[in-house]
Amino acid sequence: MRSKFQSLPTEAINPSSLGIDKLSPGEIVDLMVNEDRKMLAAVQRERERIAVGVEMIAATLRKDGRIVFVGAGTSGRLGVLESAEMPPTFSTEATLVQAIMAGGQGATFAAKEGVEDNYEEGARAITRFHPTKKDIVVGVSASGMTQFVRGALTRARRAGARIIFVTCDPASELQTFVDLTIAPAVGAEVIAGSTRLKAGTATKLVLNMLTTGAMVLIGKTYGNLMVDVHTGSEKLKDRARHIVNIVTGLEYDEADRVLKKAHWNVKAAIVMQKTGLPYQKALGRLRKAHDSMREAIGEDIEPRLRGMLQGHAEAAGRS
Repeated sequence: MRSKFQSLPTEAINPSSLGIDKLSPGEIVDLMVNEDRKMLAAVQRERERIAVGVEMIAATLRKDGRIVFVGAGTSGRLGVLESAEMPPTFSTEATLVQAIMAGGQGATFAAKEGVEDNYEEGARAITRFHPTKKDIVVGVSASGMTQFVRGALTRARRAGARIIFVTCDPASELQTFVDLTIAPAVGAEVIAGSTRLKAGTATKLVLNMLTTGAMVLIGKTYGNLMVDVHTGSEKLKDRARHIVNIVTGLEYDEADRVLKKAHWNVKAAIVMQKTGLPYQKALGRLRKAHDSMREAIGEDIEPRLRGMLQGHAEAAGRS
């Protein structure tokens, strides 16, 4: 009897790597780089769908909705990683972007085989999140048939949440009841069935684009500067000083002084310096501008950044 898994593209035998166990280290690297080029092309082919997902997530965040990633194994860990990076990068509340991992937190660090097959537990896990029609649930399953994810998405759909499904099987039947499917067809892995490879990398790229694109659209950057950075470490405080220096021209000591007045809120510090407003009024101006630095101070940062880069290039050319 033929296994239902054998027909999955993620389980296929890759003709390019049949003799991988006879290759030199350099040849293995070359083989994997070539396969990753195919993976990048597959992600590029999903460009329009990814862009739709970016706007869906941005629209949800603008209306105070939440995002939750659901997955098992590598797919689940990628969702956990994505959600964990949002607060330090964009100063989001911990509840804004969350992740559900099959097997719970412990499965993030040590594989728990079999938990991905539990449809009912997926449904129970998403129920504890209390999804509503304001939220988006992003199901992540490289194979496209993870039962834990199916259970979670089915229950979330019943609660009215919108569903984005990220998979590496364009023929997955799970896409029949979701709002958007993003399915880069990455092809067979160099080690058959090892979806932590091309499928995992493609998934990470897609999730990067979904979250980063949405955060940019809702004003979490100024140009490509991380103006909503959470300054919880010395490294991040130094980044904050550097951003204020770039945007306002203040020297680092002065940038530090303004940031302290702004309680290390980079956006508020910039508005205070640019407008002369005190802290609370600077916050009010940002709220009125829908948290957009560009609107709050009425300046386009791109010419300044281009000039700075050109100056650096010219200085490097003279040295």
